[in-house]
Amino acid sequence: MLAGPSRLDRITVNPEISHGKPTIRGMRIRVRDVLELLASGMTYEEILADYDELERDDILAVLEFAALDSAGRIERFVA
Repeated sequence: MLAGPSRLDRITVNPEISHGKPTIRGMRIRVRDVLELLASGMTYEEILADYDELERDDILAVLEFAALDSAGRIERFVA
């Protein structure tokens, strides 16, 4: 179970953006892209420095989304 408020409202799905893949706040930055950056060893600070438009809560939203998705608890939605 996740503690604290959900940040999933930062994750958006729009068929006209990134082929309907989950993105952050309607930008063309996919959840997958941020997960790959984290998996490569980048820190939050390094990611935020490289992507000015991202906020720390965006990264936390990506992690929350990934945790729920890996457990099969994400309902697919389209804007």
